[in-house]
Amino acid sequence: MGVVTYNYHSTSPVAPARLFKAFVLEADKVWPIAAPHAIKSIEVEANPSPGSIVKINFVEGLPFQYMKHQIGGHDENKFSYSYSLIEGGPLGDKLEKINYENKFEAAVDGGSVCKSSMKFYTFGDYVITEDEIKALIIGSEGVYKAIEAYLLANPDACN
Repeated sequence: MGVVTYNYHSTSPVAPARLFKAFVLEADKVWPIAAPHAIKSIEVEANPSPGSIVKINFVEGLPFQYMKHQIGGHDENKFSYSYSLIEGGPLGDKLEKINYENKFEAAVDGGSVCKSSMKFYTFGDYVITEDEIKALIIGSEGVYKAIEAYLLANPDACN
C-alpha cells in the first residue's frame, strides 16, 4: 500500500461559518437541494458523530451510484472537519480509501479559504498521479460550487 498526500486550497465569497454548516452540520438537507444535478440523497447513520457512516447517493447517469464516508470529527469553533471516503465513488480497485482534513478560514475579502489535505491510500504498488487527483477534485468542485451558489442565492440558509 502506498500513501500520497495532496494539499488543495480554494476560495469562496461565502463566510466560513455558513460553508461549515452547509458542508458538515446540514449536508443531508442542503446538498440534495443545492446540487440536484448530482446528489439524490444523503443518509446519515445515527447523528453525525465520529465513526458514523454517511452515504451519499448520486443521481442516475453519473459515473458513480454512491459513496460512503466515515466521519473522523469536526470542530465547530475552528470550522474544521475530517472524514474518510471508504466505499464507492472513485475508489474502484486502485484506492483503498481517501482521508480528508478540511478547514474553512476567513479570507481578507470577507469570504473564506477552504484548505484541504487529502491522503490517498492505494492498493499494492499502484501510484496515483497528480492528474488523477486533479480530475477527482474537478469532479467534486461541481457540487462545491453548486452549494456555494445556493448559499449566495439564499442568504438566510445555513445561518
